[in-house]
Amino acid sequence: MTFSIKLYHSGNSKKLAGFLLLFCLLLPVITVLAEETGNRFYGDTKHGWFWYEDPLPEEELQEEIIQRKAVSLNPYSIDDIWNMHPDDFQNLLNDLQKKAVQYPNEQNILEYLSMQDVARRKALAYTNVAMYVTQKHSDLFNVAQVYPSARPGITARVRMQQNEITQTIATAGNNHALIFFVSPSCGFCEQQAQILAYFTDKYKWSIKIVDISRQIQAASRFNITTTPTLLLVKKGEDKSLTVSTGVITLSELERKLYRSIRYLQGNTQGDHFLMYDFERDTPLDPTSILKKGRQPWIKTD
Repeated sequence: MTFSIKLYHSGNSKKLAGFLLLFCLLLPVITVLAEETGNRFYGDTKHGWFWYEDPLPEEELQEEIIQRKAVSLNPYSIDDIWNMHPDDFQNLLNDLQKKAVQYPNEQNILEYLSMQDVARRKALAYTNVAMYVTQKHSDLFNVAQVYPSARPGITARVRMQQNEITQTIATAGNNHALIFFVSPSCGFCEQQAQILAYFTDKYKWSIKIVDISRQIQAASRFNITTTPTLLLVKKGEDKSLTVSTGVITLSELERKLYRSIRYLQGNTQGDHFLMYDFERDTPLDPTSILKKGRQPWIKTD
């Protein structure tokens, strides 16, 4: 028993000595790792460990509280506030609001409401000047000339749109055609076919029906996988454009077909796709300002 106890102590001593030796060898490495970890922590205080943030020192906290309480309109004249940069104005307004909420006394609320009143008046001034500039340069900014809000103007605009649509579709029937893609399992194709019957009676267009389950090559050529689909093609040219997928009304078909015809004819591009001819060179013409080359912000005698 005595012999075994001495052996046990002897083994423990060897293990302890080995551990101390290993610790001494690893001490420089542990020190470096600790320094790097500490640098990462203090270099990124927003995150820290477990999203923990050190609280502000008591003196800084007290100083910040004093600064919040010191926010006031006293250092500013009405001219200073009126001509203040919007960012500075917003910051001051926010600070006064927080102060009034935290300490809701008469003075704090009066200052905050005064700032709000200035903000309201500035917005009103901007609106007044904007309306004046819009009226003075109505050829640039006022869309009412082509997009009226009065009932008689709206009626006239709708009539002009419909006239353009009707004339464009009627004259394009000689060199354009519609392809109507259907399939036996399509429950909507019959309804679309009935609408197309009204269309052919009105415009005398020829419409070619293509069953994608049988005429696979034609469907593949135009990448048609859904029915009903209407496709516009220009005769004698390798040009086509999908008009619609799914059931659409006659009026919607006319509008989409009108735009598609103009696109294939080269009379419109992507940035003018929704524009009518009578809107050309108006504020509803996106690129008309580029054609004019005007600089309305430069005063001329």
